[in-house]
Amino acid sequence: MRTERRALKDGGSGDEKRDAAVVRDALGVGVAVGLSGFAFGVTSAGSGLTLLQTCVLSLLVFTGASQFALVGALAAGGNPFTAAAGAFFLGVRNAFYGLRLSQLLALPRAVRLPAAQWVIDETTAVSLAQPTRRSARIGFVVTGLTLYVLWNLTTLFGALGARAIGDTDAWGLDAANPAVFLALLAPMLRTGTERAVAGVAVVLGLGLLPVLPAGVPVLVAALAAPAVLWADGRRRRTTGNRHDGTVDEQGATTHRQGPTGHSQDGEADGHDAAAGGPGAQGEQA
Repeated sequence: MRTERRALKDGGSGDEKRDAAVVRDALGVGVAVGLSGFAFGVTSAGSGLTLLQTCVLSLLVFTGASQFALVGALAAGGNPFTAAAGAFFLGVRNAFYGLRLSQLLALPRAVRLPAAQWVIDETTAVSLAQPTRRSARIGFVVTGLTLYVLWNLTTLFGALGARAIGDTDAWGLDAANPAVFLALLAPMLRTGTERAVAGVAVVLGLGLLPVLPAGVPVLVAALAAPAVLWADGRRRRTTGNRHDGTVDEQGATTHRQGPTGHSQDGEADGHDAAAGGPGAQGEQA
């Protein structure tokens, strides 16, 4: 009985330490990324959006890459509908995050809808890095809550302080969120196919940036995924067909030749004739 109680106590202590580590990591991500909301607030105000519009974007959209893409396209003089379309397609990735997190977290139905607002790059990265469902839930909630509160507060402060800063382009604050996004994305590119998709998307986006309206290069860059997957599938089929052909040729060669390289049929005939002895030769005569 004492051994069982001690084991339960040790297990509980281990869970507490693991939970504390998850909370610490989640707070670190939430605070670090949440502070970049200040850069969005400044950039958004500098692109011509009002204080109310800037704050509503952070409250309702709450996905930094899409928000920066929208205000960046507007600041460059892009069409509002094109800018919104680019931001929308950039945010579609969160839907795929949701499919994965719905299985991992298995949240009750009552909280799924509000929790969907927190399905972003950072909460997904923290949740997927956890070994158990309990720690994944803790990481998701702590990261989402910390980041949502800080992002909206710093967005407000950034928009209010935009006038004091002056020319926002000179500070390069619009590069803060993409840098964070790349820092989170880079460790996830583990396979050659994933790295190829990222590389082709970068080439398309940067290459078409000078020749297409603002927001459109992002849409075109999204074609990198189906293009690379199609090419990879074709390569696999071609390799598979060659492998099958090589196996068939080896099988046919093995069937035609014996261990010494002679014909199996001829070798069998010679063996039968030798086995017949003089009686067999007499019959032949």
